[in-house]
Amino acid sequence: MPVINLTEPFTIILCLAAIICAIYLGHEIKRAIVPAIALTICIILLLTHTFQLFVFTSSYLEYEKILSTSIIFDFGFVLLTYLAYLWVDDIEAKHRNKKSIDNSLDWFWSKIV
Repeated sequence: MPVINLTEPFTIILCLAAIICAIYLGHEIKRAIVPAIALTICIILLLTHTFQLFVFTSSYLEYEKILSTSIIFDFGFVLLTYLAYLWVDDIEAKHRNKKSIDNSLDWFWSKIV
């Protein structure tokens, strides 16, 4: 049985709202640790769903579609939180006058802003 069933619209909206709140909080306090925590939680959720997909026996075939769909949404959440982490990290580096190690996503930020 899945830990968090991401095939239900209410659960997706709730997870997305939590991620957006973490991104907003990280942006407001200019700390990249907040989106990093959200990213870690999304990765743990992805690993949990993947582990459950491979551990279930043939008696749990009805959960295979639920887990596969949940894994797809997990990848989307990981991508969203990773980009948000890079964005807030860049904001934190500028705020604290730190030199960023790599600005490989400058082309991406320049087209958004």
